[in-house]
Amino acid sequence: MRLIVWTLVVISSVLALACGGAAEVRPRYGGTLRIMLRQAPASLDPARLNASEEARIFSLIFEGLTGYDARGRLQAQLATRWQADSSFQRWQVWLRAGVKFQDGTPLTADAAAASLRAANPAWMVNTDGESVVIQTTAPDPELPAELALPRNGIVRHTGNKTVGTGAFLVSNWQPGRSLVLSANDDYWGGRPFLDSVAVTLGQSWRQQMVALELGKADVVEVAPDQARRAGLSGRTVVESASNELLALVFTREAQSEEEARVRQALAESIDRSSIVSVLLQGQGEASETILPNWMTGYAVLFGPTADRPANVQLPAAATMTLSYDGSDPANQLMAERIALNARDAGIRLQTIGSTSSADVRLLRITLASPQPQLALVSVAEAAGLPAPRFEGTSPEELYTREKKMLHSGRIIPLAHVPEATVLAPAVNGWRADLFGGYRLADVWLGSTP
Repeated sequence: MRLIVWTLVVISSVLALACGGAAEVRPRYGGTLRIMLRQAPASLDPARLNASEEARIFSLIFEGLTGYDARGRLQAQLATRWQADSSFQRWQVWLRAGVKFQDGTPLTADAAAASLRAANPAWMVNTDGESVVIQTTAPDPELPAELALPRNGIVRHTGNKTVGTGAFLVSNWQPGRSLVLSANDDYWGGRPFLDSVAVTLGQSWRQQMVALELGKADVVEVAPDQARRAGLSGRTVVESASNELLALVFTREAQSEEEARVRQALAESIDRSSIVSVLLQGQGEASETILPNWMTGYAVLFGPTADRPANVQLPAAATMTLSYDGSDPANQLMAERIALNARDAGIRLQTIGSTSSADVRLLRITLASPQPQLALVSVAEAAGLPAPRFEGTSPEELYTREKKMLHSGRIIPLAHVPEATVLAPAVNGWRADLFGGYRLADVWLGSTP
């Protein structure tokens, strides 16, 4: 199931790119790629990343011991191989030779170990020759996948600056506002074609599309409900797999059985199909699961909840408040639709602007990893829920942990949607990525038709 879905995503993206960039076939060096993002990180230290922050630009600067290819398959990056003992509590990871940080300092096992210790205080990290040895307090069969998380990017601190081993190095940084990256001439994977990348942060979807129209940006994000329109207008649109979860998240546990019943009735009242087909213009999949079906293959086991019998009386309940991110008009429309569905079910739900005091929040949560166990943990972290603990990698355990999170009454999944990126005509060599990552080492700028 996962391979079929992702193959379709790749085919559609490749066709779009082929149509948009057929005129330019010979890569060339030079130029500045201008990117705009909604997120506005205040720090460039990977260890300080939380589950909801933008991580794509970090991968341009910092690399992990492991990583994922464009199809979401785990692969070696700064490591060449790894091995665990029989308990999966002691891992040894061997480093790639000849890698340097962007300031010219060689990457050593000591430097990698120091970086991992800062990001993972619960790990015991030491060195053994040119390898890093990681010991965990409990079995961790997915540790190689954890090493690929953005927060585990290998970093070296030099005064107030942080340097990595990636294809681009920081030349100017205005926290929360802008970031300018320059090509790393000594990058172990080969110098990128671009001379530099200029990133403008904290820009709404509307601001980004206006900048693209005015020729002031080359790569922008586009809202799910606008992606199809952008494609129909002749723009090159590249989409990830459906890796963003739309969900309602309650700020606290239900205080009584009656409150739990109201939450369940709310979950059953929502017309998810209309939200996707109308408000999101068909971009995404309605879902009652936290993880998308392409990742797990078992969403059908949850199935649509049965309709509540008409003669069941809900307990009297005070009006609940629902907050949403008002910077995206689609969020307001979704919140209003959910409130309308709730009213039809006898539940009073008042929509308000973003506030921490609301009873329930409408959130967009980007899954942190193609590895489903880590993705589920990242959702729990972003939603403020207790993180599930895994003892293995079996589908049965994954299903049980996800079911427990759903039955907690703290989260109501609505849909899974893809991340969409729009490219200017001059952008060439862009590769579709399962998780919407920016793989810029092979991107180059050609002449605009």
